[in-house]
Amino acid sequence: MIGKATFAGGCFWCMVKPFDSWDGIHKVTSGYMGGHLENPTYEDVKKGDSGHLEVVEIQFDPTIFSYEQLLEIFWQQIDPTDAGGQFQDRGESYRSAIFVHSEEQRKQAEQSKEQLAASGKFSKPIVTEIREAKTFYEAEGYHQDFYKKSPTHYKEDRAQSGRDEFIEKHWN
Repeated sequence: MIGKATFAGGCFWCMVKPFDSWDGIHKVTSGYMGGHLENPTYEDVKKGDSGHLEVVEIQFDPTIFSYEQLLEIFWQQIDPTDAGGQFQDRGESYRSAIFVHSEEQRKQAEQSKEQLAASGKFSKPIVTEIREAKTFYEAEGYHQDFYKKSPTHYKEDRAQSGRDEFIEKHWN
């Protein structure tokens, strides 16, 4: 059986690589979820009025890599206290969220969020939403595996974002 997890963590380019190299992860796809516009394009989502967030959809083997492990990786890629986007990417489409595909995922996501809030790691409230999964729209081909296809551009964009400094400060 293949499981599915969907996470919004700001720019989807930066959310693929952290999940992509583990045993039990079959595929990580960049896309859009949560909005009202059918078949959105990158430009539609970037404008911020489609309701969609940039997301990664992860297909995984739960007997090898658990949903709890995916949640742990997810939290360590984002600033869960930022309701206005993530790092240099601002606006509605770059907010963080966990899109759940089942009641079991909802329980696990809520528990992990509560544990993070109780940990004292952050002085501000955890604002990452837990939402019902909706239709997933795969992003355009040039967005898929961007870190592999355009490594220089990916590294430059990531370096400018402030994401790595945040992760180092709060998670390492």
